[in-house]
Amino acid sequence: MTKIHESKDPAQHEANLKRHFAIRLNVFFFSTFILFSILVLNLAYLQFVKNDEMAKKEDNSSTFSTQIVPIRGNIFDRSGYAIAYTESTQSLYFRVEPGRSADSVVQLAYDLADLFIKNGDPSKPIITSEEIIKRMDVGYDLNKDFIKSPVLTSVPRRIKEGLSQREIAYLLEHKDELKGLEITEESIRKYDTNTIATQLIGYMREHSVAKNQLVSYLGRYKDGNREYTDGEYVGFDGLEFLYQDVLRGKNGSKTYPINAKEQITGQVEIEFPQKGNNLTLSLHKDVQLLTEQAIIDHIEWMKSDEARLLKTPYQGKEAVAGYAVAMEVKTGHVVAMASMPDYDSNVWRGGINQTDLNLIRQKLENGTIRERRPDIPIEDMGKHPSSLVPLGSTIKPLTVLVGLNEGLITPQTRYQDTGQFIYGRDLSRIRNSGSHAYGSLTPSTAIEKSSNTFMSAMIGNKLYLSNRIEEPLDVWDSYMKRFGLGVLTESGLPGEQNGIIEYYETVKNSSEQAALVFASFGQQGKYTTLQLAQYVTMLANRGKRLKPQFVTKITDYEDRVVEEFTEPIILNKVDLPDEYWEIIEKGMLSGVKGFDGFPYEFRRKTGTSESDIAGQKLDNAVFIAYAPAENPTLAVAVVVPEGGFGGQGAAPIARQIFDAYDKYIGLVDDEE
Repeated sequence: MTKIHESKDPAQHEANLKRHFAIRLNVFFFSTFILFSILVLNLAYLQFVKNDEMAKKEDNSSTFSTQIVPIRGNIFDRSGYAIAYTESTQSLYFRVEPGRSADSVVQLAYDLADLFIKNGDPSKPIITSEEIIKRMDVGYDLNKDFIKSPVLTSVPRRIKEGLSQREIAYLLEHKDELKGLEITEESIRKYDTNTIATQLIGYMREHSVAKNQLVSYLGRYKDGNREYTDGEYVGFDGLEFLYQDVLRGKNGSKTYPINAKEQITGQVEIEFPQKGNNLTLSLHKDVQLLTEQAIIDHIEWMKSDEARLLKTPYQGKEAVAGYAVAMEVKTGHVVAMASMPDYDSNVWRGGINQTDLNLIRQKLENGTIRERRPDIPIEDMGKHPSSLVPLGSTIKPLTVLVGLNEGLITPQTRYQDTGQFIYGRDLSRIRNSGSHAYGSLTPSTAIEKSSNTFMSAMIGNKLYLSNRIEEPLDVWDSYMKRFGLGVLTESGLPGEQNGIIEYYETVKNSSEQAALVFASFGQQGKYTTLQLAQYVTMLANRGKRLKPQFVTKITDYEDRVVEEFTEPIILNKVDLPDEYWEIIEKGMLSGVKGFDGFPYEFRRKTGTSESDIAGQKLDNAVFIAYAPAENPTLAVAVVVPEGGFGGQGAAPIARQIFDAYDKYIGLVDDEE
C-alpha cells in the first residue's frame, strides 16, 4: 500500500488525499471493466460457440427416455391356428434412485421376496432375495459387498414378469412404501405345446444373449443397434428370426423429466408402441403333426420284432432320426417340414439352465436345412450318419436328363445290364444292389430298375470319356446346381447349408473318372432334405426351380392384409424337350412299400445311399415322390439316416404325408 505522508500545509494535504482517491477509484473502475469484459466474452462464447453442446446437455439433464417393447405378432398355420402367439403380462421393474441407501435397497429385496412367496403363483419358481438384488443391478449383494458398478441409474430393471393379480394388488396398495418400483405391461411368447414344426418356427432369446453370439447371422443384434433393450426377447432361429422385423413392431417410449441428479421431477410422457404384424404360414397344423408322428412311429416300428420277423426284414433298427419336407408343386409353398425328434421351444422362456440345454442340444438344429448330429450320447455320435446323406438312387432321374441333354444317350438307347460295370486301369467294379442283372434296359427302365451299371457306363463314364466336353466334372456340377443340389434353396432360413459336394475332392484322392462314375448313381454329394424337396418339385413341374415359401400373407393386429405371397418365385428354369421329361416320368414307377391302395397315380424314386462311418458302410433311406402324376400338386422328400432301403425306411412315411394332405387340403381340386 502506498504510504501517505502528512503535509504540514492543510491545503496541500487535502489535495494529496483527493489525488490518491482518484487513483484508487480509477483502478477500481478499470478492474471492474476488465472483469465485466471477461464475463461478456465468456457469455458470448457460450452463446455462439458452445450453444449446441450446452443445449444437448440441457436436454440430457432434463429428460430421460426408456423404450417400450411392442407386442409381437402371432404366427398362424394356413387354417388360422395359432402356433406361436403373444400373451400380455404385467411385469415389475425397479429403478435405481441416486443417493438411495444400500440398507433400504436390501430391505426392498427382502420385502419383495416375501411378497412373491405370499402372493405369487405357487406353480412358478420362487425368486429369492439373492436373485432379486442381482436383478436390481445396484452394484452389490445382500451383504452390501461391492460386486461391480451399476449401469445407468435411469434404466429400469425387470425384477419379475407374469405378476399375479394378488401381487399387483399388493404392490399398488403399498406403492408409497415400496419406492422405486413400477408395473409395466409386456408380452410373453408362447408356443403350441404340440410342438408344431419346432425347428422351422424357431425360438426367441434375450437380446443380451443374442448380441454376444458368434453365429454370423446373429450379427444384426450386435452392440450399436439401439432398437433393442437387453431384456427384450428377439428371434434367435427359424421364422422367428427370418421375420423378426415384421413380427416385432415399433418401439414406444416413456419420457421422464429428471434433474441433474437423475431424480424424476414430473409426470411421465408415454408414446405407445406399434404392435407387430402376424404371419399366416403355408404350413398346415394337422399335416405337420401327422408328418412328425409318422417319422417317430416308423422309426420305432423298424426296431420292433414285427419288422424283424418279416420275410424281407427292415434294416432300419439303428435309425434314430428322420426328416421330411412337403412342398406344393405350383407355388413352392411348404406344407410340412419335420426334423425329428423335436422339443418344446417354450423351454427358452425365462432363460434356460445347462441341464435343460444339454437335454435338447441335439434337437435344436433344423436337420432339413443343415447338418444335424444324431440325438445320442456324445461318445457314440461318430458312429452314426448326420442328417446330410448322399442321395443314392434318387439322383438317377437327373442323371438320365444329363445323359440325354448332353447327347451321351438317346431315348432309344439300349444297354445290356449284366449286374456289374468295370472301368479304369485298375478294373474297378460297380455293382447293382444285390448284384442283380437286369438285362436289356432303356433310359426309362434303367430308372425304374435303379440300375447303377447303366448310370455308370452310359452316363458317368461316357461323360468322362467324351472328346467334345473339355471339363466334364464342371458340366456335371452345373446340372447339379441348376437343379438345386449344392446351392442354397434361397429359403432365407438362417443357418441353411448348401450341402457337401464331394466329387471335386474325389478327383484329388482318386480320379475324375471315379468321381463321375460314383456321382452318376448318387454317391458324390450330401444334400439337405429341403434341397431334395426342391429338386423333386422341379422334376414335377418340368424344370422350374421354385423358392421354398413358408408365408402366405402378413396381416396387422386388426387382420388387415399387409402383404400376400400367393405366386411362385422361379429361381431358375431348365428347358428340356418334353420327350426327356416323359422318359424320366415313365421311369419313376418302381414299386414301393406302403402305397398299396393309394388312390392316385404318382411318380416316385427310392434311394439307398451309403455312408462310410467309423470303418463301416451304413445304409440311409431316401425317398422322393409327387402326386398326382398328371397335374402334380404335392412333392415330398423323406430322409432317414441309417434307415436301410429307401422303399422300406422312408416311403411309408411319405405315404402318410400324402394321405394327410389329401384329407385336410386335397391332392385334387374338387372343381377339376
